[in-house]
Amino acid sequence: MPLSAHQVRASVAVSDIDRAVAFYEGKLGLRALRSGPSAHIAGGSRTYGSGGGPALNVYQSVTAGKSPATLATWYVDDLDEIVDELTAAGVEFTRYDQLEHDARGITARAGGGRIAWFRDPDGNTFAIEADT
Repeated sequence: MPLSAHQVRASVAVSDIDRAVAFYEGKLGLRALRSGPSAHIAGGSRTYGSGGGPALNVYQSVTAGKSPATLATWYVDDLDEIVDELTAAGVEFTRYDQLEHDARGITARAGGGRIAWFRDPDGNTFAIEADT
């Protein structure tokens, strides 16, 4: 059976699961579906739901924050509303020198639409995109 027949989840390494829980649950408003061990750390991982199913694995690891690439993207209908909500919760949006951003940190997306990036406490990069 090909992989396209199965769900996929993003996995993100963090250096401190307690700090990550405060960010992912407290600031992003994600709901933990389950927690479990990560390597030898009891309670060192969380699986978060988004869009009606499990979507993001967060686990404590020494490899935290090693990738500069965008690790996961949320596709939303109202980018302005989501950015405003996250900003009010204390999320800071990333600005890149080579791009023009509005006051909120939103920029035009290649191919149309708009995008905004933010980072978790370990520097892992995420995006929020909208087609309008």
